[in-house]
Amino acid sequence: MPLSEHEQRMLEQMERALYAEDPKFASALEGSGLRTYTRRRVYQAVAGFLVGIALLMAGVVAKQVWLSVLGFLVMLGCAVLAVTGWRKAPKPGEQPAGGPQARRQGRQRRSMMDRIEQRWQRRRDEQGH
Repeated sequence: MPLSEHEQRMLEQMERALYAEDPKFASALEGSGLRTYTRRRVYQAVAGFLVGIALLMAGVVAKQVWLSVLGFLVMLGCAVLAVTGWRKAPKPGEQPAGGPQARRQGRQRRSMMDRIEQRWQRRRDEQGH
C-alpha cells in the first residue's frame, strides 16, 4: 500500500531530522552495511570460483569426470553469485533501494505506467468503435 503525500513528507522530514541529529548513525543505516555485505559476498564468490577452477583442473589431471563437472558447477554458481552481488551493490554515496529518491522514482515510474496504460486503453477503445 503506497504512502500518501502527507505520510511521505513526514517520513522525509524524519529522515532529514535523523541526518541532522546523528549523521554518523544515519549514514550507517543508509546502506554502507549493505555495501559491505555485498562486497564480501562478491569476494567469497570469486574465491569460490578459484576453488572451482582448482576442482576442474584436479578432475582433468586425475581423469575424474565427476570432479571436473563439480568444479565447473562450482565455477558457474560462484560466477552467478558474483555478478548478481556486484549489480545489487549500491554505489558509494548512493541511496539504498528504500531511500526517498527511490520512492520518488517509483512514483514517476508508476505514473508513467499509468499514462501508458491509459493510452493503450484509448487506442483499444478507438479501434473498437
